[in-house]
Amino acid sequence: MDKPPRPTKTEVFLNYKIWLSGLTGHGQVNAETFGLLEGIKRFGTLKAAADNIAMSYRKAWGAVTEAEEILGYPLLDKHRGGKDGGNSSLTPAAIKLLEAYQALQQQFDERVEAAYADFISKLNKT
Repeated sequence: MDKPPRPTKTEVFLNYKIWLSGLTGHGQVNAETFGLLEGIKRFGTLKAAADNIAMSYRKAWGAVTEAEEILGYPLLDKHRGGKDGGNSSLTPAAIKLLEAYQALQQQFDERVEAAYADFISKLNKT
């Protein structure tokens, strides 16, 4: 079996992740958790948000619970079912958290892209 061709230095991409954790370093509020929060805001239920990112409800519930423990405040206002079923909405604190995370992610993206362009430029100097 043939090996794939080796990438050149301009075909190598930089990847990074941002997450929040408690002082102990245990647990994470990561991009997946923020994706759940965005989904809850959009779809109105944890189940629909989990389905949207192909995550089990149990894992989604655990991610939200862990995030609440790390952050120290509730992220969801939960409303149990009824004739139309239950729903969830983000607390005001969760909305602020989500907006702040999106701004942080954009700032990181812009700065990392500039730093990576500088890195590639230095690699290509002869």
